[in-house]
Amino acid sequence: MPGPAGRLRADVLFALVMFASSGAVVGFVRDNGEPPGAAGWALLVAAHVVIVWRRRAPLGVMAVLIAILMSYHLLDVNHTAPMAVSMCGLYTVASRRRPLYAVLVGASVLAVMLSLKFSEGMAEGTESLRISGWIVSFLLLGVYVRMHRQYVASVLERAVRAERTREEEARRRVAEERLRVARDLHDLLAHSITLVGVQTSVAAHVLAADPDRLDRAAVARALDDVADTCRDARIELRATLEVLRSSGAEEETRGPLPGLEGLTDLAEAARTAGADVDLSVAECRAPPAVGAAAYRIVQEALTNAVRHAGPDLTVRVAVRVQDAALNVTVADDGAGDKEASHAPGFGLVGMRERARTVGGTLEAGPRPEGGFMVSAVLPLAPVSLGGLA
Repeated sequence: MPGPAGRLRADVLFALVMFASSGAVVGFVRDNGEPPGAAGWALLVAAHVVIVWRRRAPLGVMAVLIAILMSYHLLDVNHTAPMAVSMCGLYTVASRRRPLYAVLVGASVLAVMLSLKFSEGMAEGTESLRISGWIVSFLLLGVYVRMHRQYVASVLERAVRAERTREEEARRRVAEERLRVARDLHDLLAHSITLVGVQTSVAAHVLAADPDRLDRAAVARALDDVADTCRDARIELRATLEVLRSSGAEEETRGPLPGLEGLTDLAEAARTAGADVDLSVAECRAPPAVGAAAYRIVQEALTNAVRHAGPDLTVRVAVRVQDAALNVTVADDGAGDKEASHAPGFGLVGMRERARTVGGTLEAGPRPEGGFMVSAVLPLAPVSLGGLA
């Protein structure tokens, strides 16, 4: 997975490609100004050097670009050559910052360009209106890409919240069922045990009251009553257990729990936001509880990555078996504000609780080489259904 150095190399290569395209434009487009001289080429080089840092400081890079490109266009040389680098700067601002910044930057660029061109004559001003369409188009494209990423992240987040709501409802139902069972067992056992106690006391009294004149019929009746009470308690207890078994069967009808087979859908959803997701899942017959825990941990981690790690994001999801445990790792190389976006909150707390429900552990934090990583170790030993809550 490329770290900061890898992303810098990619940015440098991208800038070199754009500079080569600018040179090709100078060679083939000759009806839009004279070929640039030494000063023009120096300004073009400076613009393409600055664009390397566009993802780290979009607004600062755009401000420097405006100054460089204004100086270039004032030389009245080939005006098409810096088109690619200027559109790249505008797109980066629109895709990485709030739409307000895109509007302000676009309005500033258009105001400066139109004022300069119309000051040179109506023909120049009219030609600049055509370029204005390109400026607006790239700004709108950047805003759309930003909104699409936010939409996909919100879909993932809503899915997580919906899952939590279902889990809370399941926990509430389990608590209510436990209270109901406790009441049933209390009423049944307390009543039966009390009767048995009274009946055995009667038998003991009859035996101890007058041993010489033992009322065998009274003792027999007391013992018969004890036997009847025990038989009735056994019947009622069996009925209660059958109700519990049938309730468990009804729980099974809710449908299968999400598991490792659902990770492909999560990865595909993240890819629609522009993230490059590398998914590697080892074949494993994990218990349903462990598979569900792994699924929800990956879901939460992908949501955080897509929402907070910024564009040009690469996420590696690895699920492997080692030492009788399922090792789940989600690592991204995002350049977002990790201290703010991954501050302790319900997301990380929820993932840790999810790991603990199956007897596992989870660690999360920034990576030394950049980005953020979530790592969970989930034992493959069977767990009770109560752990799923």
